[in-house]
Amino acid sequence: MQQEEEEEETTATAAVSGGIDREEEAWNQMKHTQIMELSGNLLNGDLNSQIEAARGIRKLVRKSSAKTRSRFAAAGVIPPLVLMLPSPNFHAREASLLALLNLAVRNERNKVKIVAAGAIPPLVELLRFRYGSLRELATAAILTLSAAEPNKPTIVASGVAPLLVQILGSGSVQGRVDAVTALHNLSTCANNSHPLMDAKAVFPLINLLKECKKYSKFAEKASALLEILSKTEEGRVAIRECDGGILTLVETVEDGSLVSTEHAVGALLSLCLSCRDKYRHLILNEGAIPGLLRLTVEGTCEARGRARTLLDLLRDTPREKRLTSSVLEKIVYDIAMRVDGADKAAETAKRLLEDMVQRSMEGSMNRVQYQVESYTSSQDNST
Repeated sequence: MQQEEEEEETTATAAVSGGIDREEEAWNQMKHTQIMELSGNLLNGDLNSQIEAARGIRKLVRKSSAKTRSRFAAAGVIPPLVLMLPSPNFHAREASLLALLNLAVRNERNKVKIVAAGAIPPLVELLRFRYGSLRELATAAILTLSAAEPNKPTIVASGVAPLLVQILGSGSVQGRVDAVTALHNLSTCANNSHPLMDAKAVFPLINLLKECKKYSKFAEKASALLEILSKTEEGRVAIRECDGGILTLVETVEDGSLVSTEHAVGALLSLCLSCRDKYRHLILNEGAIPGLLRLTVEGTCEARGRARTLLDLLRDTPREKRLTSSVLEKIVYDIAMRVDGADKAAETAKRLLEDMVQRSMEGSMNRVQYQVESYTSSQDNST
């Protein structure tokens, strides 16, 4: 009896499995038919048929697996979709853009095929549109395509970066996010022989970093771009002159993620290394010390090293001119031994060191008092 029940259960399971297999096969066959029909209309139809086919491709791809994207590419739809991008017909541009975007998502090969088919020049032209949905879609397309490493040299060479920088200041919220991410993708291109961005990018990037959460992925990308810009004199000047530029970097050091703090301290270090006399007080005035001290303990290995170096530069005397305490003690002891002999050297050295510390403290207090008096005098004059 039990054996019969097991056999019936096995038979039922096989029947269900077979039914599912037939259903899946029928579904795949229907999808294959749709792919062929849409591809045929796109390749051989008039403009209206091509527009409808592009819309159909987008609709089908959105609801399907990655295999469907590959099957459409194998059916040859990418070149005709790219040819529709420069069309004077708005609907043709929009439909082809959306179809290409959906074909490229989560499919590295399709990304490469789209760029190889010549999509970048018409996309760059669409970015020149001052406003509108096409500009935003083109930004999203550049972002998606720039995620593929083989595409980066072609996209960089197209001159797209200045247009993306423009979007940082005038695009929609989503457009700005996409532009920052695209620039971040392109900044890692190994073939960049010239700077990707100029100093014009500093102001919108600082403003975006001000507004976002400092530990967000967006802040990580924005701070990375600012660190790159801090490597040039023009970029450093722009950071200094931007309202709240240095303060925003200091706040990122205090509140950012491990990644964004590393980039922010890197940018501050670039400023101070370029001209300590110019940037030291500007950084100190924004209250950088607490965040830097915490970073020496809690940051990444790279961030800890950068924070220590920057703290050295922010002290009154630069690192290379300071003597370590052990070296200083040895020098003072040698002097004391020559003056008073070995028997009294230790006592004399201790007295000399105490005197040096006292003089150093008095000098520091005098400088502070002078600064306070100067500030008070300037306030009196202004009133």
